[in-house]
Amino acid sequence: MKIIITGATGMVGAEVVRQAILDTAIQEITAIVRKPLDVQHPKLKTVVHQDFLDYTSLAGVFKENNACLWCLGISQSQVSKEEYHTITYEYAMAAAKAMLQANPSISFVFLSGMGADSTEKSKTTFARVKGKTENALQKLEFKKLHIVRPGGIKPVHKNKNAPWTNKVMIPLFPLFEFIIPSSVISSVELAKVMLYIAKQGYDKKLMENRELKKIYKEHFV
Repeated sequence: MKIIITGATGMVGAEVVRQAILDTAIQEITAIVRKPLDVQHPKLKTVVHQDFLDYTSLAGVFKENNACLWCLGISQSQVSKEEYHTITYEYAMAAAKAMLQANPSISFVFLSGMGADSTEKSKTTFARVKGKTENALQKLEFKKLHIVRPGGIKPVHKNKNAPWTNKVMIPLFPLFEFIIPSSVISSVELAKVMLYIAKQGYDKKLMENRELKKIYKEHFV
């Protein structure tokens, strides 16, 4: 299987790359990034791309791959509301449409988050824009579209690009896992589940954190 990964410098995207390299069912990984990755591997191809609103030059790449794991994103605390909308909604929709046009059979796994608001009425930018993106993706004609909504993501490996808000949360994860274990998932668990869904599909289009943990326990424990 050949897959595309976006957001490969982020915590989740980097872990998906790491787990995909270890996965013998994945023959080729194409990371679409703004700058070269630190990691290198025979299975990993890096495509440096600057305009995430225009994917005309990547049509050939899209045709060659079976699935895209969309991990590109940013914390709403790092950018303005307008920038967050552009990065979260416009980037994803432009890519999804371009992929479908080039390869109607491609699968798409979208990394959303717990609390995404499907009504698009939340006062929280994250919830409203993630919900809007989920809704718009579901209107496209993907044969296989899956949306994952992880809760608190506990990093297993350090990531130099993690926002300060994520770093502040790390010491609190043991407490969260004790009080509300169903709302926490590790970066490795999430990456493995996303890859499993990309390869095998799933009978649900939208999966909350509890469902993601269930899939992990059923197939990886």
